[in-house]
Amino acid sequence: QAQLVESGGGLVQAGGSLRLSCAASGRTFYGIGWFRQAPGKEREFVAGISWNGAVLQYADSVKGRFTISRDNAKNTVYLQMNSLKPEDTAMYYCAAGSGRAAGDFGSWGQGTQVTVSS
Repeated sequence: QAQLVESGGGLVQAGGSLRLSCAASGRTFYGIGWFRQAPGKEREFVAGISWNGAVLQYADSVKGRFTISRDNAKNTVYLQMNSLKPEDTAMYYCAAGSGRAAGDFGSWGQGTQVTVSS
């Protein structure tokens, strides 16, 4: 079972950028998804990437601002977040699997907090 560890979160002003990392144990021959959950809200899909990087998916709310990528030599998936907005504030999680529903994903990381100030 994959073990995932997120990093890179923090506090940033609106319009700023952050890059999140999801480090996986062992070989990464599986898709990875990024999800986020704000207080009082359901966990929502943000972006996903297939095991070979050929298929990318984005939520409409982040399309054009966020970019997902992966480096399988480093067993790491990245989420580059630009033009951040206060509504992007949430705990961000990476998970192993494919699709857009949280139930399609198995192993989850512990999360990294992203806070965007206005």
